[in-house]
Order: sequence, then structure tokens, then C-alpha cells
Amino acid sequence: MVPRSQPDYSIVIPLYNEEAVVAELYRRLQAVMAQLDGTTELVLVDDGSGDRTLERIRALHQADDRVCYLSLARNFGHQIAVTAGLNLARGQAVITMDADLQDPPELILDLAAQWRTGYQVIYARRIQREPDQWLKRAFAYGFYRVLRMLADVEIPTDTGDFCLMDRQVVDVLNAMPERNRYIRGLRAWVGFRQTEVPYKRDRRYAGAVKYTFRKSLALGINGIVSFSTVPLRLSTYIGLVAAAIALLMVCLVIYWRFFEPNSPLTGFATIAIAIFFIGAVQLICIGILGEYIGRIYEETRGRPLYTLSEIAGFEKDMPSKGKL
Repeated sequence: MVPRSQPDYSIVIPLYNEEAVVAELYRRLQAVMAQLDGTTELVLVDDGSGDRTLERIRALHQADDRVCYLSLARNFGHQIAVTAGLNLARGQAVITMDADLQDPPELILDLAAQWRTGYQVIYARRIQREPDQWLKRAFAYGFYRVLRMLADVEIPTDTGDFCLMDRQVVDVLNAMPERNRYIRGLRAWVGFRQTEVPYKRDRRYAGAVKYTFRKSLALGINGIVSFSTVPLRLSTYIGLVAAAIALLMVCLVIYWRFFEPNSPLTGFATIAIAIFFIGAVQLICIGILGEYIGRIYEETRGRPLYTLSEIAGFEKDMPSKGKL
């Protein structure tokens, strides 16, 4: 019999204003946990919800001692909420998934089957995502392929945070000190034996979409900056191209001055275009540098990744106020 403090499986799910989903999520997870070949704990992470999500999680914990939960003191964001769950998950295999039921809980059985064959990271790869808006689908398609070209490691395309990771992999992730966390990238970076399980993404069960285009764009920028230095080199190349264009403009202005003094291309318009072009290049380069410098600043501040306002279902010696 496996001790309660070390279950076979931990299912980590971050929730933010998901009160309409909690009951159905738990119902489907119950059926999955009954079919898993071992003991299971359900780790629910309330990411500073403003609705009754935390209240409903408390009720689940009181009714089922397999349900553990922690409530962040404010909304820290999806990736930090997942990190908090990974920090406290105790299973030999840890599954991370979203709460909106676009990630079908039943796929956990397939992930677990691959883990039992010896794989240490099994990620779910989306082969169909019709429920999403066309703009989001196009952005996701382009982003994953750009990231794959730019990143220092090979990050699988069309994959999210829905995956199963072996205890050894989770321990390595938890030991990483970085603060701007892109879980699917870190998961690829650590290595180990990895494989995929394809699936068709379902529609959101209820409630509003939490990952807006703006948040998706921010996550995409974070992924590129966290796993590639190509943008820094790109700013250098843009500067060289701008310098070449500026030199060409000088030659053209000299030519027009001596050979075509009445050309409409000379004068204020030419100068204004050149100034705006060089200014745009400078701002782009400064912006790229700012992204990297901002991350250096955040890494050196030494603040905790998150703070906890409430925790239940874990061992008594677990922290209750914060986690580094």
C-alpha cells in the first residue's frame, strides 16, 4: 500500500474564476481516478479568483480527502499557478492540465499508460483546435513554429501544459530558480525520455475564455525571450540594414543634388522618412533589449514566486504563507 504522503499520481489544475466548471471537472476526474492503476491526489490551485471558485474547492476537499488545494493571495498568472501546484504535488507521476475541460481528463489514462512503459515526459499534442477563433488558431500555429526555429532547444509544436511528468522531472523543474517560467519550454529543456499523445481539443465547458489574445501574446513573447537570444542578434542585423539604407540615402541625396536638383524626392520628405525609419529601428532595438534587461531585473529582486493565503490537504509541515 502506497503511503498517503506519496501517491502514485498527482493531478495539478490551476483555476481562475472557474466556479461554473468545478463540479463537472471533478465529476469527470472522479471517473478517471477510479480507472488509474494507483492512488491519486487532486491538487487544485486557486489563482486569486474573484468568484466562488475557492468556496467550491473547499467543499470538494471536505467531501473527498484526495482533493488538496492551495489559494494564491492574488492572481499571479497561469504559469506561476502551475508552478505552485508542482511545488506541492507529491505523486510519482504529475499531470498538469487546464480547468476549462478543453483538455479532456480522459486522456490522462493514455498519458499514464505511456508513463508505465518508461517514458518520463508525455505531452498531449493538439491535432485539432476548431473551437478556438481563427485568429487565435493562426497565432498559435505561427508562434509554435517560430519558437521552434528560434529556441535553443526543440520545443514540440502545438503542445500546451497538458502533460504527465515523472517525479524525477518534476524535482528538476522545482529546483530551477528562474522566475519567468514557460513550463512547456522548461519541460523540453530538461530532457529525459519524452513522447506525445495526440488529441482533439474540446470546447470550453462553461465560462469566459481566460487566455485572451493579449495574454497569449505576452506568453508567446516570454517563451521566445526565455529560450532564445536570436532577438538580440536580430536587433544587430536590423541596425546594420538601417545603416546600409542610410548610406544609400546619402548617395542618392548627393546624386539628386548635383544631377537632378528639381527632383521631387529631395527635400523635407526624404529627410523626414529617413529620421522616422532610423527612429523606428532604434525603438525596436531598445524594446528587445528592454525585454531581456527586465528579466534580469526580475531575477535579481529575490521576491517569492507567489504567496499563499490558504492551503489544505497537504502535510502539516508544508509552508502556509509563501514559497520561494
